[in-house]
Amino acid sequence: QVQLVESGGGLVQAGGSLRLSCVASGRTSINYAMGWFRQAPGNEREFVGSITWTGTYSTLANSVKGRFTISRDSARNTMYLPMNSLKSEDTAVYYCATRSYTGVAAMAHDYRYWGQGTQVTVSS
Repeated sequence: QVQLVESGGGLVQAGGSLRLSCVASGRTSINYAMGWFRQAPGNEREFVGSITWTGTYSTLANSVKGRFTISRDSARNTMYLPMNSLKSEDTAVYYCATRSYTGVAAMAHDYRYWGQGTQVTVSS
């Protein structure tokens, strides 16, 4: 069992920045890839980014490339999502997730454990 807790969300003006964090606890000795997803009201859960256990490989959705980055500190069991140049369409609940495999994945059903989410609201 793995528990995930997101933090760092909030209200920011368009063009501003936030940094989300996700701390994993529990069976963190398993080598796993992690991911960020987001869900706006009335929308499907959307892939944002994914990163391998070692952090040597990551991928981001086209909608956030050039504005968001993804990183992790495995020693701290923490994943980060620095978000810059935020737009109103980035408003959503952001979730972190982990899977029982080392490779990245972009589909929500590929992830086993999920956090409760953190709200990001971008005002225009």
